Amino acid sequence: MRFMYIVSHPGPSTQPPPEMMEAMHKLSDREIKAGRMIDSGGLMPVETGARVRIADGKLSVIDGPFVEAKEVVGGYAIFELRDKDEALAMAKEFMQMHLDFMPGWEGTCELRSVRRRCAKCGRWP
Repeated sequence: MRFMYIVSHPGPSTQPPPEMMEAMHKLSDREIKAGRMIDSGGLMPVETGARVRIADGKLSVIDGPFVEAKEVVGGYAIFELRDKDEALAMAKEFMQMHLDFMPGWEGTCELRSVRRRCAKCGRWP
């Protein structure tokens, strides 16, 4: 099963300390070599982004930063794992690194299974 991890936290994005970056690189390397990690990345600050929104039947574009944002999505990862239990274990390991290397940091790692199109016919299951 494919899972997407979405990491969010309150407040502005900050650069993780070098020890955290090293730990994340080791985890990523291990998971890529094992064939489980498909993609991952940190997101640039909200000031560099935009939102395209539909409201009252009209499209609008809102440039960042987004004043109403209570949480900021800081990064993501996509894994191919056996099941939700394995996905939870991986998310816990990743969040434990935040406890270990970023004392006082608060945030969430949301994991969601990904529904994929059929490779043969292109239809959604």
